[in-house]
Amino acid sequence: MAMRTLAANKAVTLRRHLAMYLLLALLLVARSSWAAAASSDLQAVLTGSRQRIQNLDYRVTGRITRVEADGKRTSYKFVGKAHWFPDGLRVLSVFSGPGSGKTSILLHMSVNGHLTIDAMLPGEKSASALPFEHWNDPLLGTDFSYEDMVESWFFWKNQELLAPEKYGARDCFVLKSTPGPQDRTHYDSAKSWIDRSILFPVHVVKTLHGTGQQKEFVYYSLRQVDGAWSASQVEAKQEGKPGSSMLVIEGGTGKAKLGMKDFDLGSAGAQSTPAK
Repeated sequence: MAMRTLAANKAVTLRRHLAMYLLLALLLVARSSWAAAASSDLQAVLTGSRQRIQNLDYRVTGRITRVEADGKRTSYKFVGKAHWFPDGLRVLSVFSGPGSGKTSILLHMSVNGHLTIDAMLPGEKSASALPFEHWNDPLLGTDFSYEDMVESWFFWKNQELLAPEKYGARDCFVLKSTPGPQDRTHYDSAKSWIDRSILFPVHVVKTLHGTGQQKEFVYYSLRQVDGAWSASQVEAKQEGKPGSSMLVIEGGTGKAKLGMKDFDLGSAGAQSTPAK
């Protein structure tokens, strides 16, 4: 009797161990499948986002406005253009307002994400490189900085796909981007909510280096123009700072057929005629 009881106990223990090993194996398979799917989604998000930027060829007109907490508005007109060349992206913007000289900035992002910024500020007679310590300065007193004028974070070294979330009614991928040692930026990270159906960002939160202060960007009025998705309005807000700023596109084309001659910063002010 005792022998039969011992044998039965061993059989129960063996079945338990087998069940545990089977469950562990299933969990490992599920984890492997999830990791493969996540890796595939990450590649899709990065490829789609980078290709969108690599296909840029626009000329636009619009305005950039700082809205104070009491409703007071300060606006500047701007003309902007961008094109991806074999050596990377160039973005040229010229801002002007009543009673102020023109502010012209040229951003160049190489194919591997290396960023440089040149500027010609009011009162200056020639363009020069904008020192890195000024990249995060407010652009014309707004909540946008100079380096905010290009989506360089999609090219940073470290990219991680987080759990999907909804932003409003939109189903979104959530991408966390962090710079590597070679990436020049004043941000520690950028977290993007990217619409799954069109692979365009609808919300981005950037965290400033050192202070941990967050800057939020919300993209409005998404539309498809000349086959490419874009936002006609982008709002920027800084944590702990009342008010916000709005960048509004009022007209332009997504097929401008630009060449290198269109990005001469020295003559940009004289050539900044509105797009038709």
